[in-house]
Amino acid sequence: MSVMGPPSASGRFGEYGGRYVPESLIPACFELERVFTEAWVDPEFIAEYRKILTEYGGRPTPVTELHRFSERLGVRVLLKREDLAHTGSHKINNVVGQALLTRRMGKKRLIAETGAGQHGVATATAAALLGLECVVYMGETDIARQALNVFRMKLLGASVISVTSGSRTLKDAINEAMREWVASVDTTHYCIGSVMGPHPYPYMVREFQRIVGDEAYAQTKEMLGGEVPDYVVACVGGGSNAAGTFAGFADTSAKLIGVEPEGGAAINRGIPGVVHGSRSNLLQDDVGQVLEAHSISAGLDYPGVGPEHSYLASIGRASYAMANDSEVLSALQLLSRLEGIIPALEPAHAIAYVIREAGKEIPLGSTVLVTMSGRGDKDAESVAQILGDNI
Repeated sequence: MSVMGPPSASGRFGEYGGRYVPESLIPACFELERVFTEAWVDPEFIAEYRKILTEYGGRPTPVTELHRFSERLGVRVLLKREDLAHTGSHKINNVVGQALLTRRMGKKRLIAETGAGQHGVATATAAALLGLECVVYMGETDIARQALNVFRMKLLGASVISVTSGSRTLKDAINEAMREWVASVDTTHYCIGSVMGPHPYPYMVREFQRIVGDEAYAQTKEMLGGEVPDYVVACVGGGSNAAGTFAGFADTSAKLIGVEPEGGAAINRGIPGVVHGSRSNLLQDDVGQVLEAHSISAGLDYPGVGPEHSYLASIGRASYAMANDSEVLSALQLLSRLEGIIPALEPAHAIAYVIREAGKEIPLGSTVLVTMSGRGDKDAESVAQILGDNI
């Protein structure tokens, strides 16, 4: 049995997961579970899904060996290049699947939350492709620091709604999107962007993203003469790129490492609780109030984590480290200058971990696969403001 197999009938990975939503959303969750379960064994659905990702999304994405970077660190570093997928990140893999399910359910409207904007752009892209209406909720703070992606969403025909409550970031965008879903559930599908939310979302999103891990497994086996990497590393906020990557290597000897932002480290610093429809680790105070997360990366600025990551940590199959903002900025610059690849701030957390731990937690001579979940165009303006003349 696979370490990352299906959840239980109630949608749980061990003690984590479940379906904690208002009564009015239970039928929608059951419908989505039924439709996804049917579609995921339907050859026609899978063929259309893979055709779109190949002919439109640019799959398979390559694995790139970082020769100069590896020489600097003393470990062999490979990148799974999701930054080269259409729209600039791994998000398109999940959204194409959910958009096809929306059409299969006979619904005409997609809503989504977004932090860094990449999920919003991908949702707007898939909606345009399939002729669906699209509304994206985004925190006011994130709108200010991700202006390029806001423009891209609007250009693609989506409505972008600014969320001004709470910290005005990803958590609050999710809150507002879930409120609207309650009010419009009969005509609208909520396209959740990560491996979080009520069952079946954590499992469904992981399955749509496992194409990353399955490709990387075959590609690295070929590159490494039939072996797998010693370490597989990915950033973790909600955790969809990590879950998709880990799914390809969970039953191998590879060590799985998720890297959280230091200011939003739900696994390292959180405790189990319920947020946004499922039970997982989250940042909360002594009376159970959700604490605000902080990250230089809008896409990781979230106080919780996908329930399967909490499960993988609890059984010791994956380890979760942290990277701080300063390390992330340094990693972004080093990779850019040594390899000509500008990472998004999210995967720069994974790069920062490899830089810090090469020769320590990661023995010299090891082979490390890092998922480059997105490209850095979207962060250029905010990084420039931080670095100023120090770049």
